[in-house]
Amino acid sequence: MTHAILPLDRQGMSLIEVTVISGRSLSQARSRELGKFSDEYSRSVAVCELDPEDMEELGVLEGENVRVKTQFGEVVLRATTSKQAPHKRVVFIPYGAWASMLFGTSTHTSGMPTLKGVKATLERTPHQKVATLEEITRMKVD
Repeated sequence: MTHAILPLDRQGMSLIEVTVISGRSLSQARSRELGKFSDEYSRSVAVCELDPEDMEELGVLEGENVRVKTQFGEVVLRATTSKQAPHKRVVFIPYGAWASMLFGTSTHTSGMPTLKGVKATLERTPHQKVATLEEITRMKVD
C-alpha cells in the first residue's frame, strides 16, 4: 500500500494520506466509568494516535490538534504518539462520537459499519479546537 504526501493546502500546512482504524482503548474504558460527558472521557476518546515518524514529518507536537477528513466527514482531534508504532500512515481513533464523524453508516448487511481501513487525509491544525461531545452530537443531528 502506498501513501502520497499531498501538496500544501491553502493554509500552508502539509497533508498526508492515512488509513483510519478504530476500536476500544483501555483509557477509554477507564474514563467511561466517570461518564461520557466527563473531561476524562473526552480526553481519552477525542484523540488520534499517530506513528512518531508521521508526527515528525507533519511537524505535529504531542497534544497538538490535527484534522482528519474522510469521504464521510471530518473532525479535529488531539494528536498523540502511538505506543503501538511503527505503523506509518495508519492512525488509530477510539470508538466514540468523534470517530463516528469519519465513518459511513452502511453496515453491508453485517449490522456494524466499517470502522477500519477508511482512507483519510490528516493535517496539522493547531489553532482549531476539538469539539465537545455536545457539539459533536449537534453536528450529527443537523
